[in-house]
Amino acid sequence: MNKIPGGPAPEPEPNALSPDDARHLAHELRTQQIQNDQPVRGHETVLLVEDEAVVRRFGERALTISGYTVLTAADGSEALQALERHGQPVDLLLTDVVMPGMSGRELAQEVARRKMARRTLFISGYTDEAVGRHGILQPGLAFLNKPFSHETLARKIREVLDWPADQAKA
Repeated sequence: MNKIPGGPAPEPEPNALSPDDARHLAHELRTQQIQNDQPVRGHETVLLVEDEAVVRRFGERALTISGYTVLTAADGSEALQALERHGQPVDLLLTDVVMPGMSGRELAQEVARRKMARRTLFISGYTDEAVGRHGILQPGLAFLNKPFSHETLARKIREVLDWPADQAKA
C-alpha cells in the first residue's frame, strides 16, 4: 500500500485484516469449534489450585491433554509458592472456592494484587448458597460447578480465556 504525497489515501490491501478483525475472527472460529463439538485446545499456562488430590490430578490431566501448560497446588500457600517459582504471570488461575486455610477468593485477590494471573475461574462442588457466602456468585466472576467433564472444563477455560480483558477477574 503506497501513498502518493498529496494524493488520495490508498485503498486497503485486499484480504488485509486489522488486529481487531483478526481477534474477532479468531473468537468466531473458536465459537464455531465449540458449537460443532470439536475438541477445544489451548496453549496458555493455567495454575490449578485444588485441595482434593483426585480432582487436582483429573484437572491436570484434562488440561494437559487439551494443550495447556499446567502448574498445580493443593492450597493457597502452595499456589503462591508455585507462582514465585514460575516467575511470570499465568494466563488463568483455576481455583477451588472452599479450601483449608486460604479460600479460593482470598487466593485470587492476593494473586490479583501481585498481578500474577490474567483471569480467574472459580470451581466448587458446594451449593450456590455456600459459594455465595464466599462472594463468588457476582457479575464478572467466572464459576464452574463440580463435578465436570474434561470437555466441560476445557470449554469453560477457553471461554474465560477468550473473554474481554476486563472480565473474569478476582
